[in-house]
Amino acid sequence: MKERPILFSAPMVRALLAGTKTQTRRVVKPQPVYGDVQGLFQCWQFPHKRGHLLYPNAKDQVIALCPYGQPGDRLWVRETFAAWWDTATGKRTHVMGYRADINDPDWDGFGADDPWWLDAKWEPSIHMPRNFSRITLEITGVRVERLQDISEEDAKAEGVERHAPACVVGRPYRVPYSVLWESINGPGSWDANPWVWVVEFKRVTG
Repeated sequence: MKERPILFSAPMVRALLAGTKTQTRRVVKPQPVYGDVQGLFQCWQFPHKRGHLLYPNAKDQVIALCPYGQPGDRLWVRETFAAWWDTATGKRTHVMGYRADINDPDWDGFGADDPWWLDAKWEPSIHMPRNFSRITLEITGVRVERLQDISEEDAKAEGVERHAPACVVGRPYRVPYSVLWESINGPGSWDANPWVWVVEFKRVTG
């Protein structure tokens, strides 16, 4: 079993804590090409500094390249946080708060309007040490697919909130997921329809 860090935004951390998020999608880098190779066979091609890595009809081999791990591996979540610094040593000693908790109505610590929160020095999730992480996930499945192939059920598993307007009847989760995707990956990223890693997981303790 291997363990790797993974970054999540505050809304997605809240979804993880609520148990509504059990999947995440991340862009495959570099993007593979799937199609005929000189008209001979169907093949996955991954750009490589020495040419192309070819995987004829072997999606399992492609999945083995997933940088987030394989079923049974674990991911520890990095999120925006504030830490107590020891002025004598210049080191963090413990977590004082998590940014995702500010919008949690069940949060029993400082409120969003508390002066401490307003003056807190928030540190980017990328800087979170392993021992400050409060969420550990175990990978239960990995696959590769086009972004827009996401189903309503899978969009719901991404932890987005249901969209109510009648104009999106039949797609109450897929539409808000597309909005979330663009907020993270930039304008036009949904229409680009890239190949993505689909990582399914469950939350674990210990």
